[in-house]
Amino acid sequence: MRPDEYDALGALTVAAYTAVDRRTVETEGNYAGELADVAKRAADADVLVAIDGDGTVLGGVTYVPGPKSSSAEFDDPDTAGIRMLAVGAAAEGRGVGEGLVRACLARAVAAGKRHIALHSTDRMTTAHRLYLRLGFVRDVPNDWEIFPDFTLLAFRLDFPADDAV
Repeated sequence: MRPDEYDALGALTVAAYTAVDRRTVETEGNYAGELADVAKRAADADVLVAIDGDGTVLGGVTYVPGPKSSSAEFDDPDTAGIRMLAVGAAAEGRGVGEGLVRACLARAVAAGKRHIALHSTDRMTTAHRLYLRLGFVRDVPNDWEIFPDFTLLAFRLDFPADDAV
């Protein structure tokens, strides 16, 4: 991702999260600001972006390479993470989200990671279907209750030793 794409991806991410689950953006401190701050994420994680032929940002995701990243929600050195997957409304149904997730999986395998983990709100059901189709399983012990009646659902994918994505 190029720095000149940060603002477009930040705005797209805030819009995508707000459209699916306004409470995520509005109730967790300054989460809108965190979603919009692509430069901060890119400082110690890999922000991947999908671009249309005309240069339009279609979607993006943050690949968290390990627990030392400030974006990490895990502490296992054999784990990588996925954060803030977002696809613009105009690009929905075009395989953008799947392509971004597969790019994260490929990076994790190339880095020798044994697992990849993520959290998602209960309302992000389209993303849940994608994760399950790609082999993720629910990781209930790592669900994260932000506050009463608001839990982030954990998902995990374990890579066999000889796996290739």
